[in-house]
Amino acid sequence: MREQGIRVGPGRGSAAGSAVAYALKITDLDPIEYDLLFERFLNPSRISMPDIDMDFDSRYRDAMINYVASKYGRDHVAQIITFSQIKGRAAVRDAARVLDKPYAVGDQIAKAIPPPVMGRDTPLWACLTKTEPYQEGFKAASEIRQMYENDPVVKEVIDVALGLEGLRRQDSIHAAGVVITKEPLTEYLPIQRKPEKDKDIEETPVVTQYEMQSVEDLGLLKMDFLGLRNLDVITDSLELIKETVGVELDIDNLPLDDEKTFNLLALGESIGVFQLESPPMRALMRALAPSSFEDVAALVALYRPGPMAANMHNDYADRKNNRKPVEYFHPDAEELLRDTYGLMIYQESVMRVAQKFAGYTLAQADNLRKAMGKKYVLPWRKNAKVSLRVWRVWDMIRN
Repeated sequence: MREQGIRVGPGRGSAAGSAVAYALKITDLDPIEYDLLFERFLNPSRISMPDIDMDFDSRYRDAMINYVASKYGRDHVAQIITFSQIKGRAAVRDAARVLDKPYAVGDQIAKAIPPPVMGRDTPLWACLTKTEPYQEGFKAASEIRQMYENDPVVKEVIDVALGLEGLRRQDSIHAAGVVITKEPLTEYLPIQRKPEKDKDIEETPVVTQYEMQSVEDLGLLKMDFLGLRNLDVITDSLELIKETVGVELDIDNLPLDDEKTFNLLALGESIGVFQLESPPMRALMRALAPSSFEDVAALVALYRPGPMAANMHNDYADRKNNRKPVEYFHPDAEELLRDTYGLMIYQESVMRVAQKFAGYTLAQADNLRKAMGKKYVLPWRKNAKVSLRVWRVWDMIRN
């Protein structure tokens, strides 16, 4: 695709940890220079296919899929189906309509559901029952709880809505997922044609009838071909610069220590910059005042629900700018976490810590990383001598 002039992203996700992917120009990042871990990409202790995410100019995504289909066979390549779920507000409005309540009833209840907290919706059931992952949403949902307790009509609607929430509403095509199989697709899973307006059925996309997780559970090769509009903008901007001022910029080899760029970022002047243009991110940049490429990488890693819920984004900004002292959970952690001011903000940091302090291999450390998303109570709590420190470190890792 690069040879055909189609702009490709420099690398996304764990594939950037593969030196082979770098050598083959699948990614543009040297994993040795940036201390990325191969085991994060391909764990020898876990039998699963590697996950390679690739970004393309969005105008050429269909061409990419057609190219893969022509290379490996049209009966070996399909896009992946996804099912949208009924969320709380829609469930409430649907329930009110089915129960023949006035529109205003469903609308009033739906508007009482709190707005997303750090980009994550609070489910209707979590508005009524306090649970750890949705504590902030629960606090913001006091109005809907009062309505539920005091108004029998509201209670009737919500009780029905709770049964609807989470059900599949409709299907669509996953924004990125593509599956490639050795044998014809029908040897592994059912497929379908996804009808499109003004297209003959034979020209419509072939789509799996299994969702992403089920495709992965079958051990099939899943790749992410993501059409990224930001790459469209970069491509068009480079062409316009060349046409208007006669300068051919090599955007793939720009200096990463340009002082003027960091001055702009420190002012929050980043509208139009991929992943850095939202108002909360711009506010975080002003607080952090990035002065290196590593700071920009940290910004993107920190601007996620988990780290932000643990206030790690503010801790990083304060430690970097000497507003808070840099602290390490153990003296031996300094060599691992010096560049991030004592904070574990990357999955690679978690793996390095597990390797050093628990004696894990990097493969075992990657298994720990994968298990961190599971919710379970560890037996350490029974040991009063180690409980406090262990839980403190575990919370640092999990967040």
